[in-house]
Amino acid sequence: MDRRNFTKFALSGLAFSFLSDSMGRAAPPTLPQPATPAPVPRVPAAPAKPLPRYAALLDRARAALDQHGRAFTLRDRVGIVDFDAPSKDLRMHIVDLVSGQANSYLVSHGRGSDPGHSGWLHSFSNEFNSLASCQGAFRTEMEYVGQHGRSMRLAGLDPQNNNAEARAIVVHGADYVTEDHVAAWGKCGRSEGCFAVAPHIVPQVLGLLGQGRLLYSGKLAAA
Repeated sequence: MDRRNFTKFALSGLAFSFLSDSMGRAAPPTLPQPATPAPVPRVPAAPAKPLPRYAALLDRARAALDQHGRAFTLRDRVGIVDFDAPSKDLRMHIVDLVSGQANSYLVSHGRGSDPGHSGWLHSFSNEFNSLASCQGAFRTEMEYVGQHGRSMRLAGLDPQNNNAEARAIVVHGADYVTEDHVAAWGKCGRSEGCFAVAPHIVPQVLGLLGQGRLLYSGKLAAA
């Protein structure tokens, strides 16, 4: 083999070697990348439910349930009378202690608790002939039909209301505790210390209270 053919053969072999090496080192196939998940939109937190205005008084009522536990045969519902509110407001609340739901009503206070008839309770009294409202824990007693129709007796369980039964402090209906009266006068009329409600809601109120439950009246501010 002469020099020219030898050189041609050598170059041909070198090219084949380079081609084989390049093919052997071919880039690996590109694998598909997983898709980036779309961001999940942030759901705003539900706003906290505001506490009812009577929440602190309800805490007192719960404490009274524990204090006078044996006095009550039924502990599923309680009545709250919030005398911090004016008489034009729905300030009697019958609260289901399981669900937290409440039914609210107009209710009077005694004329001795508001001599100037301002619509606000200014003071309590447990004294006979005071014509004033008294505060504390009451046990609902039997219904009866009297001067004001269907009514419910109450037994006072605390030193500040233990004359309630003898004073005939009861729950009864009265025309001066209606929405029409409040619309005309801007306030309810006054009782002689009883928890008077509108006549048309007496069956509902007495039905929800029933006998053997707690009715708690009070005022967080000094009275």
